[in-house]
Amino acid sequence: MRTRHFLTLGLVGIVGLAAIGLVAGSALVAADAPAKAASPAAGQSGEKLVPLDIKLPKPMFQGTPKNIKPSATLEKYTEKPRPPFSAPEGTKNLSAGKKVTSSDMAPIVGELNLITDGDKEGSDGSFVELGPGTQWVEVDLGAPADIYAILVWHFHAEGRVYHDVVVQVSDDPDFIQKVKTIFNNDFDNSAGLGLGKQLEYIDDYRGKLIDAKDAKGVPARGRYVRLYSKGNTSNDMNHYVEVEVFGKPAK
Repeated sequence: MRTRHFLTLGLVGIVGLAAIGLVAGSALVAADAPAKAASPAAGQSGEKLVPLDIKLPKPMFQGTPKNIKPSATLEKYTEKPRPPFSAPEGTKNLSAGKKVTSSDMAPIVGELNLITDGDKEGSDGSFVELGPGTQWVEVDLGAPADIYAILVWHFHAEGRVYHDVVVQVSDDPDFIQKVKTIFNNDFDNSAGLGLGKQLEYIDDYRGKLIDAKDAKGVPARGRYVRLYSKGNTSNDMNHYVEVEVFGKPAK
C-alpha cells in the first residue's frame, strides 16, 4: 500500500509539473508572438492619413543669414528636414493654376499668375514683387474646400524675414464676412488684422508650411485664401514665389 501511495504521489507530481510546463510554454509563445500591426493613422473624420507629397526647389543659400539677428519674436532657424505633414488620402494642391488677385494689381516685377504656376525656384523670373507697405495676394480656389495646409514661398534667393505675415480663409472674396485667420505673426498689430501669436521666420527653399486645421483637427473651409505681408528685412517690398493650398473639395 505504501508503494502504491508513493507511486500515486509521483504520478500526481509528474502531471502537475507537465501542466506547469505547458502553461509556461504557452506564455512564452504568447510573449514571442509578433505584435499586431498598427492601423494607419486616422484623421478627424476617420479618414486614412498620408504624408503630403511636397516638391521642393533647390536651396539658394546655406546657414543662418548673418544679417538677421535673433529676437524673441523670431523662430530659431534650423536646416534640419521638416517632419512630414499628414493629411487625409486624396488631399492635393488645389491652387495650381488658379486665379490670383492682389492689393497691387500692377506688380513692380512679374505677373500675379506666377504665384500659382508651379515654379518655386528662387531665381529671377520666378517671383512677383509688390509695392511697399501692407499688401495682400488672394487665391480663388474656384469652389469651397476643406484646407489642411498652406505652403508659401515669399523669396528664397537669400535669407529674409517677411513682416506681418497673415493668412486667412473665407467664402467672401472681399474678406468681410466669416473670415478665419489660420496664421498671424504680426506681433504688434501694425497691419490692423489682430495681434499675432505666431513667430516670424526666415524664408528658405522649403517655404513656410502652415497648418490650417484647428485644435480639434478640423480643416479650415473656404473658397478664397488671402496672404498679407509688410516688407522684409532687406527692403520694404513684398514678394511671392509660389503659394500651394492643400485640401479637398468641400462636401
